[in-house]
Amino acid sequence: MAVLQISLFGRLRCMVDNDPVGGMEARKVQELLAYLLLHRMHPCTRESLATLMWGERNDAQAKKYLRQALWQLQSALDAACHPTIPLLHVDTEWVEINQSAPIWLDIKHFEHVYETTCQLEGCDLSDKQVDALCQAAALYQGDLLEGWYQDWCIFERERYQQMYLTMLDKLIAFAEHTHDYMMGVHYCELSLRSDPARERTHRRLMRLYHLAGNRTAALRQFETCVEMLHRDLGVEPAKSTLLLYEQIRSDQFGAPDVDDSPHSLNVESESSDLSDILAHLSHLQSTLIQTLQQVQRDIERVEVLIQRHTAEAPANGQQQELRRMARRVSNISHPA
Repeated sequence: MAVLQISLFGRLRCMVDNDPVGGMEARKVQELLAYLLLHRMHPCTRESLATLMWGERNDAQAKKYLRQALWQLQSALDAACHPTIPLLHVDTEWVEINQSAPIWLDIKHFEHVYETTCQLEGCDLSDKQVDALCQAAALYQGDLLEGWYQDWCIFERERYQQMYLTMLDKLIAFAEHTHDYMMGVHYCELSLRSDPARERTHRRLMRLYHLAGNRTAALRQFETCVEMLHRDLGVEPAKSTLLLYEQIRSDQFGAPDVDDSPHSLNVESESSDLSDILAHLSHLQSTLIQTLQQVQRDIERVEVLIQRHTAEAPANGQQQELRRMARRVSNISHPA
């Protein structure tokens, strides 16, 4: 029996023996598979899947489209893998991924490494744990399901990105602890590629460049930090970032008169973390406002169309269906 290899980081990829799985070109089939994989630890009701994927349709149509998508998905997987056990468990009420099925899934391995190291500091990692984190970081070939903008996907994408950045933080801390500054620079660059305005990472990269003897690169990194913060968040650097820049510029970084006591470092770290969290919340707030504005515009358009069609529709089942749609719009715009 062939092993199905599925990657959700970057573009969705489904492979068997290095060949793409055919018959899954329909976007809704891909969405259904991705959603089931992301929620593989819990079965999903047919009703919830139909509403999630085809919420704009009436219940009968949504359930029909779900049956068709499930049939396409199962047919494609069976044709590619020839499984002796079903890859999906499907009954009249529930749908779920078969936990015993031979599936290699990038996010599953990624999550396992994160869960086994999340309570450890970078300086406490074993060589085996560092290797596992490096392999997990390599799985992150891009943000989760790039190019997809469904609400459930955006939420999961954000969650996995934060897991990824946490893993990189541990590798960066380990690299600085073991004086492997080039390793630390590499993982800082990966972190900033994922989140260019992450001020904490800019500071760490400044430190690593300076510790590696490249003062010029450290100063240039500060300029990049200022530019990214202004471009993405519209804010100025934190005091801790300015202080580090002045220390490097005046060649006082690491001098005996600099307060490097554990208490001072902890306070600075907590202040830096708070600054990063606030910047991240500011970014999320901006995204949320834009999303809500788009939702309101769409609701207004739907209300206008429903009113127009209700006035034109004959007094039969079509008017009842339009009134049902109007109630759904009202529930969206005025949730309980």
